[in-house]
Amino acid sequence: MTVRFDGRVVLVTGASGVLGRATALAFARAGATVAVAGRDPEGTGRTVELIAAEGGTASAITADVTVSADVARMVATTVERHGGLHVAFNNAGVAAPFGPVADLPEDDWTRVVDTNLTGVFLSMKHEIAHMRAHGGGTIVNTASVIGAHQRLPGLGAYAAAKAGVSALTRAAAREAIADGVRINAISPGPIDGPMSHRPGETREERDARMGGRLPLGRVAAPEEIARAVLWLASEESGFVVGEDHVIDGGASA
Repeated sequence: MTVRFDGRVVLVTGASGVLGRATALAFARAGATVAVAGRDPEGTGRTVELIAAEGGTASAITADVTVSADVARMVATTVERHGGLHVAFNNAGVAAPFGPVADLPEDDWTRVVDTNLTGVFLSMKHEIAHMRAHGGGTIVNTASVIGAHQRLPGLGAYAAAKAGVSALTRAAAREAIADGVRINAISPGPIDGPMSHRPGETREERDARMGGRLPLGRVAAPEEIARAVLWLASEESGFVVGEDHVIDGGASA
């Protein structure tokens, strides 16, 4: 990456998952100080250890993005520890059980929508308030190619939540840009990690199932998606506002 974030403070939610971790590491390698947040203190602590092992600066914050008080504390702690908040990557999310809408338990619907959509709303709400008062910043939200760009029966709750992230991003981007807060989203296709596997499925079985519908014939490495996040968060994409950037190996082309 040619983009740099020296002197910038970056907040990454969902930082114990494969994409959050890869992106936190990428920001640290580009010179940022990184606050890594998530519900799993062991997982976020491991991300901090990996950043520190490469000479970077990071700290972990335990927070649940579905709880407004947790999100407010997450933003405040980032600012208190590191002196500001310039970039946020709202990436926390959960997988949904596979099955038709008519058979979807209501608890599963609530869990998926609360984390994948309401969590982004609450994160932006508190991040924008800080950035608006301190000269602006950039925000990138994780949507998904499943939702606004592709239809996949069996993942109704996940698709609805992620399509909501795309729509919410566009609305918030128009509202916040006058205050110097630039907001965009990414919509990744399948990423190499636990969420791309079905229960009991091997990597080889996953690749055979997915490869045929992906023009590149493979799922994405987390680092490939992370590079797009850094570009959207940088001044190199300074004229990009309210975009939902699809990164799916051509599947929705």
